[in-house]
Amino acid sequence: MNLWWSRNHLNKPITAITSVMTRLADGDLSITVPAVQWKNEIGQMARAVLVFKENAQKIREMESRQKEREEQAERERKNLINQLADDFESQVGSTIREVSNAATGMEASAQLLSTTAENTSQQATSVAAASDEAASNVQTVAAAAEELSASEREINRQVGRSSEVVAGAVKKADGAHETVGTLVSSVDEIGKVIELITGIAEQTNLLALNATIEAARAGEAGKGFAVVASEVKNLANQTAKATEEISGQISNVQSVTEDAAKALEAIGNSIREVNEIGEAISTAVEEQGAATQEIARNVEQASAGTREVSSNIQHVRQAAADTGETAKEILKASSSLSQQSINLQDGLNAFLSQVRSG
Repeated sequence: MNLWWSRNHLNKPITAITSVMTRLADGDLSITVPAVQWKNEIGQMARAVLVFKENAQKIREMESRQKEREEQAERERKNLINQLADDFESQVGSTIREVSNAATGMEASAQLLSTTAENTSQQATSVAAASDEAASNVQTVAAAAEELSASEREINRQVGRSSEVVAGAVKKADGAHETVGTLVSSVDEIGKVIELITGIAEQTNLLALNATIEAARAGEAGKGFAVVASEVKNLANQTAKATEEISGQISNVQSVTEDAAKALEAIGNSIREVNEIGEAISTAVEEQGAATQEIARNVEQASAGTREVSSNIQHVRQAAADTGETAKEILKASSSLSQQSINLQDGLNAFLSQVRSG
Protein backbone atom coordinates (compact mmCIF):
# COMPACT_ATOMS: atom_id res chain seq x y z
CA MET A 1 0.00 0.00 0.00
CA ASN A 2 2.88 2.33 0.77
CA LEU A 3 4.30 1.44 -2.57
CA TRP A 4 1.08 2.36 -4.32
CA TRP A 5 0.83 5.67 -2.46
CA SER A 6 4.35 6.44 -3.29
CA ARG A 7 3.77 5.66 -6.95
CA ASN A 8 0.57 7.67 -7.12
CA HIS A 9 1.45 10.61 -4.89
CA LEU A 10 5.20 10.96 -5.54
CA ASN A 11 6.10 9.60 -8.92
CA LYS A 12 3.25 11.22 -10.82
CA PRO A 13 3.91 14.84 -9.60
CA ILE A 14 7.62 14.40 -10.06
CA THR A 15 7.03 13.16 -13.57
CA ALA A 16 4.77 16.16 -14.20
CA ILE A 17 7.34 18.59 -12.77
CA THR A 18 10.05 16.93 -14.82
CA SER A 19 7.88 17.33 -17.92
CA VAL A 20 7.33 21.02 -17.04
CA MET A 21 11.04 21.54 -16.54
CA THR A 22 11.72 19.93 -19.89
CA ARG A 23 9.22 22.20 -21.61
CA LEU A 24 10.60 25.22 -19.73
CA ALA A 25 14.05 24.22 -20.92
CA ASP A 26 12.65 24.16 -24.45
CA GLY A 27 11.40 27.71 -23.92
CA ASP A 28 7.72 26.96 -23.41
CA LEU A 29 6.77 29.41 -20.67
CA SER A 30 3.03 28.98 -21.15
CA ILE A 31 2.93 25.72 -19.23
CA THR A 32 1.48 25.64 -15.71
CA VAL A 33 3.72 24.34 -12.91
CA PRO A 34 1.81 21.70 -10.85
CA ALA A 35 1.97 21.06 -7.09
CA VAL A 36 2.97 24.59 -6.24
CA GLN A 37 0.62 24.62 -3.29
CA TRP A 38 1.93 21.49 -1.84
CA LYS A 39 3.70 21.72 1.52
CA ASN A 40 6.15 18.92 1.04
CA GLU A 41 9.35 18.53 -0.89
CA ILE A 42 7.48 18.19 -4.16
CA GLY A 43 5.79 21.49 -3.48
CA GLN A 44 9.18 23.06 -2.78
CA MET A 45 10.46 21.54 -6.00
CA ALA A 46 7.39 22.83 -7.84
CA ARG A 47 7.80 26.34 -6.41
CA ALA A 48 11.49 26.26 -7.38
CA VAL A 49 10.41 25.35 -10.92
CA LEU A 50 7.85 28.20 -10.76
CA VAL A 51 10.58 30.62 -9.73
CA PHE A 52 12.62 29.30 -12.67
CA LYS A 53 9.59 29.83 -14.91
CA GLU A 54 8.99 33.36 -13.58
CA ASN A 55 12.66 34.19 -13.94
CA ALA A 56 12.58 32.83 -17.45
CA GLN A 57 9.47 34.89 -18.13
CA LYS A 58 11.21 37.97 -16.76
CA ILE A 59 14.26 37.23 -18.84
CA ARG A 60 12.06 36.74 -21.88
CA GLU A 61 10.24 39.97 -21.15
CA MET A 62 13.57 41.71 -20.70
CA GLU A 63 14.80 40.15 -23.92
CA SER A 64 11.58 41.19 -25.61
CA ARG A 65 11.90 44.75 -24.31
CA GLN A 66 15.60 44.72 -25.21
CA LYS A 67 14.71 43.48 -28.66
CA GLU A 68 12.05 46.14 -28.98
CA ARG A 69 14.55 48.74 -27.81
CA GLU A 70 17.10 47.37 -30.25
CA GLU A 71 14.53 47.36 -33.00
CA GLN A 72 13.47 50.86 -32.02
CA ALA A 73 17.09 51.90 -31.91
CA GLU A 74 17.61 50.28 -35.27
CA ARG A 75 14.57 52.02 -36.64
CA GLU A 76 15.73 55.29 -35.15
CA ARG A 77 19.22 54.63 -36.48
CA LYS A 78 17.85 53.89 -39.93
CA ASN A 79 15.54 56.91 -39.75
CA LEU A 80 18.44 59.04 -38.60
CA ILE A 81 20.66 57.63 -41.31
CA ASN A 82 17.89 58.18 -43.87
CA GLN A 83 17.33 61.69 -42.55
CA LEU A 84 21.06 62.39 -42.64
CA ALA A 85 21.22 60.85 -46.09
CA ASP A 86 18.26 62.95 -47.20
CA ASP A 87 19.81 66.10 -45.73
CA PHE A 88 23.18 65.20 -47.21
CA GLU A 89 21.56 64.47 -50.55
CA SER A 90 19.61 67.71 -50.36
CA GLN A 91 22.64 69.79 -49.48
CA VAL A 92 25.27 68.04 -51.56
CA GLY A 93 22.82 67.26 -54.35
CA SER A 94 21.79 70.92 -54.44
CA THR A 95 25.44 71.90 -54.55
CA ILE A 96 26.10 69.37 -57.29
CA ARG A 97 23.10 70.65 -59.24
CA GLU A 98 24.32 74.19 -58.76
CA VAL A 99 27.76 73.12 -59.93
CA SER A 100 26.19 71.31 -62.87
CA ASN A 101 23.99 74.31 -63.68
CA ALA A 102 26.98 76.60 -63.29
CA ALA A 103 29.00 74.32 -65.54
CA THR A 104 26.17 74.31 -68.07
CA GLY A 105 25.83 78.07 -67.83
CA MET A 106 29.60 78.49 -68.04
CA GLU A 107 29.66 76.20 -71.04
CA ALA A 108 26.89 78.20 -72.72
CA SER A 109 28.66 81.46 -71.81
CA ALA A 110 31.94 80.08 -73.10
CA GLN A 111 30.22 78.98 -76.30
CA LEU A 112 28.65 82.42 -76.65
CA LEU A 113 32.00 84.02 -75.83
CA SER A 114 33.70 81.87 -78.45
CA THR A 115 31.05 82.76 -81.03
CA THR A 116 31.27 86.43 -80.08
CA ALA A 117 35.06 86.33 -80.29
CA GLU A 118 34.84 84.71 -83.72
CA ASN A 119 32.28 87.28 -84.89
CA THR A 120 34.41 90.06 -83.42
CA SER A 121 37.45 88.72 -85.24
CA GLN A 122 35.50 88.55 -88.51
CA GLN A 123 34.10 92.03 -87.98
CA ALA A 124 37.54 93.29 -87.05
CA THR A 125 38.87 91.78 -90.29
CA SER A 126 36.07 93.49 -92.22
CA VAL A 127 36.73 96.77 -90.41
CA ALA A 128 40.45 96.41 -91.09
CA ALA A 129 39.73 95.88 -94.79
CA ALA A 130 37.34 98.84 -94.78
CA SER A 131 39.92 100.89 -92.88
CA ASP A 132 42.60 99.98 -95.40
CA GLU A 133 40.26 100.89 -98.23
CA ALA A 134 39.34 104.12 -96.43
CA ALA A 135 43.03 104.88 -95.94
CA SER A 136 43.61 104.25 -99.65
CA ASN A 137 40.63 106.47 -100.49
CA VAL A 138 41.92 109.13 -98.11
CA GLN A 139 45.32 109.00 -99.80
CA THR A 140 43.59 109.30 -103.17
CA VAL A 141 41.56 112.25 -101.89
CA ALA A 142 44.73 113.78 -100.45
CA ALA A 143 46.49 113.41 -103.81
CA ALA A 144 43.42 114.84 -105.57
CA ALA A 145 43.30 117.69 -103.06
CA GLU A 146 47.00 118.40 -103.67
CA GLU A 147 46.42 118.34 -107.43
CA LEU A 148 43.38 120.57 -106.97
CA SER A 149 45.43 122.93 -104.81
CA ALA A 150 48.17 123.00 -107.45
CA SER A 151 45.53 123.60 -110.14
CA GLU A 152 44.02 126.38 -108.07
CA ARG A 153 47.44 127.97 -107.62
CA GLU A 154 48.02 127.74 -111.38
CA ILE A 155 44.54 129.14 -112.09
CA ASN A 156 45.15 131.91 -109.57
CA ARG A 157 48.49 132.67 -111.23
CA GLN A 158 46.90 132.67 -114.68
CA VAL A 159 43.99 134.79 -113.43
CA GLY A 160 46.50 137.17 -111.88
CA ARG A 161 48.38 137.28 -115.18
CA SER A 162 45.07 137.77 -117.03
CA SER A 163 44.18 140.53 -114.60
CA GLU A 164 47.50 142.22 -115.37
CA VAL A 165 46.93 141.82 -119.11
CA VAL A 166 43.34 143.04 -118.78
CA ALA A 167 44.50 145.99 -116.68
CA GLY A 168 47.06 146.83 -119.38
CA ALA A 169 44.38 146.42 -122.05
CA VAL A 170 42.08 148.69 -120.09
CA LYS A 171 44.81 151.30 -119.93
CA LYS A 172 45.53 150.87 -123.64
CA ALA A 173 41.83 150.98 -124.46
CA ASP A 174 41.46 154.11 -122.37
CA GLY A 175 44.52 155.56 -124.16
CA ALA A 176 43.11 154.57 -127.56
CA HIS A 177 39.77 156.02 -126.56
CA GLU A 178 41.51 159.27 -125.64
CA THR A 179 43.49 159.14 -128.92
CA VAL A 180 40.29 158.54 -130.89
CA GLY A 181 38.72 161.39 -128.96
CA THR A 182 41.66 163.59 -129.89
CA LEU A 183 41.35 162.37 -133.49
CA VAL A 184 37.66 163.24 -133.47
CA SER A 185 38.55 166.68 -132.15
CA SER A 186 41.25 167.06 -134.82
CA VAL A 187 38.83 165.92 -137.52
CA ASP A 188 36.33 168.43 -136.24
CA GLU A 189 39.04 171.13 -136.46
CA ILE A 190 39.96 169.92 -139.95
CA GLY A 191 36.31 170.10 -140.86
CA LYS A 192 36.22 173.67 -139.69
CA VAL A 193 39.33 174.46 -141.76
CA ILE A 194 37.74 172.74 -144.76
CA GLU A 195 34.66 174.81 -144.27
CA LEU A 196 36.88 177.90 -144.15
CA ILE A 197 38.74 176.79 -147.29
CA THR A 198 35.43 176.01 -148.99
CA GLY A 199 34.23 179.48 -148.11
CA ILE A 200 37.47 180.98 -149.40
CA ALA A 201 37.20 178.93 -152.61
CA GLU A 202 33.62 180.04 -153.12
CA GLN A 203 34.67 183.61 -152.47
CA THR A 204 37.67 183.16 -154.83
CA ASN A 205 35.42 181.69 -157.51
CA LEU A 206 33.05 184.61 -157.11
CA LEU A 207 35.94 187.08 -157.37
CA ALA A 208 37.28 185.23 -160.42
CA LEU A 209 33.87 185.45 -162.03
CA ASN A 210 33.76 189.19 -161.36
CA ALA A 211 37.32 189.57 -162.72
CA THR A 212 36.34 187.69 -165.87
CA ILE A 213 33.37 189.96 -166.33
CA GLU A 214 35.54 193.03 -165.79
CA ALA A 215 38.20 191.70 -168.19
CA ALA A 216 35.56 191.21 -170.88
CA ARG A 217 34.51 194.75 -170.43
CA ALA A 218 38.14 195.93 -170.77
CA GLY A 219 38.49 194.30 -174.18
CA GLU A 220 41.99 193.71 -175.47
CA ALA A 221 43.49 195.30 -172.37
CA GLY A 222 41.83 192.86 -170.14
CA LYS A 223 42.64 189.61 -172.01
CA GLY A 224 45.69 188.80 -169.89
CA PHE A 225 43.77 189.50 -166.73
CA ALA A 226 40.91 187.34 -168.06
CA VAL A 227 43.34 184.44 -168.51
CA VAL A 228 44.55 184.85 -164.97
CA ALA A 229 40.98 185.16 -163.72
CA SER A 230 40.09 182.02 -165.64
CA GLU A 231 43.00 180.15 -164.08
CA VAL A 232 42.03 181.44 -160.65
CA LYS A 233 38.47 180.30 -161.30
CA ASN A 234 39.68 176.87 -162.38
CA LEU A 235 41.91 176.70 -159.31
CA ALA A 236 39.00 177.79 -157.12
CA ASN A 237 36.79 175.12 -158.68
CA GLN A 238 39.48 172.50 -158.19
CA THR A 239 39.95 173.70 -154.65
CA ALA A 240 36.20 173.52 -154.06
CA LYS A 241 36.09 170.04 -155.54
CA ALA A 242 39.08 168.95 -153.47
CA THR A 243 37.64 170.46 -150.33
CA GLU A 244 34.36 168.73 -151.14
CA GLU A 245 36.16 165.40 -151.49
CA ILE A 246 38.16 166.11 -148.36
CA SER A 247 34.94 167.01 -146.58
CA GLY A 248 33.44 163.71 -147.68
CA GLN A 249 36.54 161.85 -146.50
CA ILE A 250 36.48 163.83 -143.25
CA SER A 251 32.81 162.83 -142.83
CA ASN A 252 33.79 159.22 -143.37
CA VAL A 253 36.69 159.62 -140.94
CA GLN A 254 34.36 161.22 -138.41
CA SER A 255 31.88 158.35 -138.83
CA VAL A 256 34.65 155.76 -138.52
CA THR A 257 36.25 157.50 -135.57
CA GLU A 258 32.87 157.77 -133.89
CA ASP A 259 32.28 154.05 -134.50
CA ALA A 260 35.83 153.36 -133.32
CA ALA A 261 35.22 155.46 -130.20
CA LYS A 262 31.99 153.56 -129.49
CA ALA A 263 33.73 150.24 -130.15
CA LEU A 264 36.64 151.23 -127.94
CA GLU A 265 34.20 152.28 -125.25
CA ALA A 266 32.37 148.95 -125.58
CA ILE A 267 35.73 147.13 -125.59
CA GLY A 268 36.75 149.08 -122.49
CA ASN A 269 33.49 148.15 -120.76
CA SER A 270 33.91 144.52 -121.81
CA ILE A 271 37.52 144.55 -120.60
CA ARG A 272 36.39 146.05 -117.30
CA GLU A 273 33.72 143.32 -117.02
CA VAL A 274 36.38 140.72 -117.83
CA ASN A 275 38.60 142.31 -115.19
CA GLU A 276 35.75 142.16 -112.67
CA ILE A 277 35.06 138.54 -113.62
CA GLY A 278 38.77 137.80 -113.26
CA GLU A 279 38.80 139.42 -109.85
CA ALA A 280 35.70 137.39 -108.91
CA ILE A 281 37.39 134.23 -110.21
CA SER A 282 40.52 135.11 -108.26
CA THR A 283 38.46 135.62 -105.11
CA ALA A 284 36.58 132.38 -105.71
CA VAL A 285 39.84 130.57 -106.36
CA GLU A 286 41.30 132.00 -103.16
CA GLU A 287 38.20 130.87 -101.27
CA GLN A 288 38.39 127.48 -102.98
CA GLY A 289 42.07 127.35 -102.09
CA ALA A 290 41.21 127.96 -98.45
CA ALA A 291 38.52 125.28 -98.68
CA THR A 292 41.01 122.94 -100.35
CA GLN A 293 43.53 123.58 -97.58
CA GLU A 294 40.79 122.84 -95.06
CA ILE A 295 39.98 119.66 -97.00
CA ALA A 296 43.68 118.78 -96.96
CA ARG A 297 43.80 119.29 -93.19
CA ASN A 298 40.64 117.22 -92.75
CA VAL A 299 42.07 114.55 -95.05
CA GLU A 300 45.26 114.49 -92.99
CA GLN A 301 43.22 114.15 -89.81
CA ALA A 302 41.11 111.42 -91.47
CA SER A 303 44.30 109.70 -92.58
CA ALA A 304 45.65 109.82 -89.04
CA GLY A 305 42.31 108.55 -87.80
CA THR A 306 42.30 105.64 -90.25
CA ARG A 307 45.87 104.76 -89.25
CA GLU A 308 44.83 104.81 -85.60
CA VAL A 309 41.74 102.72 -86.44
CA SER A 310 43.92 100.23 -88.29
CA SER A 311 46.28 100.02 -85.32
CA ASN A 312 43.38 99.62 -82.87
CA ILE A 313 41.73 97.04 -85.13
CA GLN A 314 44.92 94.98 -85.00
CA HIS A 315 44.74 95.09 -81.19
CA VAL A 316 41.03 94.18 -81.36
CA ARG A 317 41.78 91.24 -83.64
CA GLN A 318 44.53 90.05 -81.29
CA ALA A 319 42.24 90.52 -78.28
CA ALA A 320 39.47 88.63 -80.10
CA ALA A 321 41.88 85.81 -80.87
CA ASP A 322 43.03 85.70 -77.24
CA THR A 323 39.40 85.79 -76.13
CA GLY A 324 38.60 82.91 -78.47
CA GLU A 325 41.45 80.85 -77.02
CA THR A 326 40.31 81.70 -73.49
CA ALA A 327 36.75 80.76 -74.43
CA LYS A 328 38.01 77.41 -75.72
CA GLU A 329 39.84 76.80 -72.45
CA ILE A 330 36.75 77.81 -70.46
CA LEU A 331 34.59 75.58 -72.66
CA LYS A 332 36.99 72.69 -72.09
CA ALA A 333 37.05 73.32 -68.32
CA SER A 334 33.25 73.67 -68.16
CA SER A 335 32.81 70.41 -70.07
CA SER A 336 35.21 68.69 -67.65
CA LEU A 337 33.39 70.27 -64.69
CA SER A 338 30.04 69.14 -66.07
CA GLN A 339 31.35 65.59 -66.46
CA GLN A 340 32.82 65.69 -62.96
CA SER A 341 29.48 66.88 -61.55
CA ILE A 342 27.79 63.93 -63.29
CA ASN A 343 30.36 61.55 -61.84
CA LEU A 344 29.95 63.15 -58.42
CA GLN A 345 26.17 62.76 -58.65
CA ASP A 346 26.56 59.10 -59.60
CA GLY A 347 28.99 58.57 -56.71
CA LEU A 348 26.62 60.35 -54.32
CA ASN A 349 23.69 58.21 -55.45
CA ALA A 350 25.73 55.02 -54.98
CA PHE A 351 26.94 56.17 -51.53
CA LEU A 352 23.44 57.12 -50.36
CA SER A 353 22.02 53.84 -51.66
CA GLN A 354 24.66 51.93 -49.72
CA VAL A 355 24.05 53.98 -46.58
CA ARG A 356 20.29 53.56 -46.76
CA SER A 357 20.53 49.85 -47.38
CA GLY A 358 23.04 49.30 -44.60
